[in-house]
Amino acid sequence: MKNILLPTDFSENAWNALKYSVKLYEKVPCTFYLLNTYQIAPTIGANLVNRENSNRLAELLKEDSVNGLQQWIAKIEKTFKNPNHSFEYLSDAESVLNSIRKNVAILDISLVVMGTKGASGLKEIFMGSNTVRVIQSMKLCPILAVPENVKFVKPKEIAFPTDFNRFFSESELKPLVELAKLFGSSIKVVHINKEETLSDVQQYNLMMLKRHLKTVDHYTYWLPDSKKIANAITIFIEDLDIDLLAMVNYNHSIIEKITHEPVIKSIGFKVTIPFLVIPEAGY
Repeated sequence: MKNILLPTDFSENAWNALKYSVKLYEKVPCTFYLLNTYQIAPTIGANLVNRENSNRLAELLKEDSVNGLQQWIAKIEKTFKNPNHSFEYLSDAESVLNSIRKNVAILDISLVVMGTKGASGLKEIFMGSNTVRVIQSMKLCPILAVPENVKFVKPKEIAFPTDFNRFFSESELKPLVELAKLFGSSIKVVHINKEETLSDVQQYNLMMLKRHLKTVDHYTYWLPDSKKIANAITIFIEDLDIDLLAMVNYNHSIIEKITHEPVIKSIGFKVTIPFLVIPEAGY
């Protein structure tokens, strides 16, 4: 059984992420937890009127949240009829990030799925500020970011960028290998080379990466050196008709570079396909 957490603000982006994940794991027994969060500003002053108004506002926000979730559950039951899947909902008076962290631990969540805005430019419109914040700060389980309007396509071609400077453990690559096995996918290991030859460390990491991927179809591609790493990845995705992008999120990783504002401004990275972010082991 796979437990999947789906934060939602009841937008079309969130619904699209739900549709994608339901189709992605169509043949896998799953429990989907729909999560909606809400917050109210701290009460100004300590008088009784302010406290009563604040409590009433909290009640109204809770009511709206639960009503929205129940409407989604009703819509899901009409739209999707898969005996492998069950749906539950969570309404939480916390920030999105704190609620995700808490529920991932409590519910043994194996994947968080979030919708993105799919635009380029500032990080707030890169994937949406909440999605970027979660990717940067929540490393308890993998995160799947699904761009707005993307239609489900079986991820037969998966890109995995790396510079071979870091060793990837078998546990870190497990989500990637499991997904590839589910669809018979081919993993394209993308190396943006900044050197003519690999160092001894890079050669060892490449050898171990191939060993960990031995149960799935995989190939290694070398791209010319580029100061705009994300731009090179975008071109690779388009040229090879990549269906899903996967990366491991660790200190000084490509993800860290991409999701920081100065880099986003300069490279204009675009999320046009689903993006699987895998946390580093032992975080």
